[in-house]
Amino acid sequence: MAVKSSAAAAKKISGVYIFLGPELGKKRQAIDAIRKKNAGDAAPEETVYYAGETPVSKIVSDIQNHSLFAQSRIFIIKNAELIKKKDEIETIVSCMSSLESETILILVSDEIKLAAGLDSVVAGEYRQVFYELFEREKNEWVRSFFRQQGFAIDSEGIETILEMVENNTEALARECSRLTLFLRNPQADGSQKISAEDIEKWLSRSREESAFTLFSRIAAGDIAKALEVTRSLLAARESAKAVLAGLAWCFRKLRTYHALPEAGKQDNFELRKIGLAAPKARADYTSAARLYSPGAVDACLALTAEYDLLLLSMGSAFETVLMDMYLMKIHALGNRAG
Repeated sequence: MAVKSSAAAAKKISGVYIFLGPELGKKRQAIDAIRKKNAGDAAPEETVYYAGETPVSKIVSDIQNHSLFAQSRIFIIKNAELIKKKDEIETIVSCMSSLESETILILVSDEIKLAAGLDSVVAGEYRQVFYELFEREKNEWVRSFFRQQGFAIDSEGIETILEMVENNTEALARECSRLTLFLRNPQADGSQKISAEDIEKWLSRSREESAFTLFSRIAAGDIAKALEVTRSLLAARESAKAVLAGLAWCFRKLRTYHALPEAGKQDNFELRKIGLAAPKARADYTSAARLYSPGAVDACLALTAEYDLLLLSMGSAFETVLMDMYLMKIHALGNRAG
């Protein structure tokens, strides 16, 4: 996304942006474009806050505290959907209306809307929702990525990637880049072909455990193995927040899976449409659906969001304890559903 250079937009260079939705890669690109647009002789001074962790009053105080040294400043508030109280909204809106010319405020959320009092203040190109790509767009994105890197990938290979990797372009770019490093043959002539077997082998090898293997343990109701996988991930310096993000993606897909039988659509075509082509993936979600009712899935998603905030507020020293508590509560929800 490029920031327009019209006279109206020029007034917004140091203004307010709202970037929403689950497509992390495009949101990051939009923020990068703003950084680039506002870089002078030096990169803008940047501060990131998480709503729910830092009080709104503290955030606004920092924004309004003039910097004597920075040419431009960017303030990013993540999890902005948590700004809901009337006094917090009024404080933020008041701050928006009095930003200094060299200051930019960006509100970011994985949701598709914020509190009405915030959403209504910012409009047009300054408020954008980055939706998850459609299935055909995901397929074309992966195919195009490998084509540009000199690889030919078939439909089964693409399906394998979309089953094993979180479906936003940020995660896809990271894992597909790793795959090209593992699979590239310097002696290959022309486009190098890669198969689903190659992809599954190397993704599994490069990430012996992941949020997806953890979900498999959760789907099986195996709390002991789930705790063991989580300990392995944390010992390998995997971010607990990244693990929760992966599990949230899995539970959202489980919610979609639950909707299929209700409409009589649980056939091969519909399963492929939601990214469940491989037998192992289908087995995982079938097992998970037996343990977790639709209501339990919603509760799991709410619990995941709650512990994401707890990890932010309590810090890395408590990761293991918090993740153990989280998994025990997730397991209990499954038992009730069964």
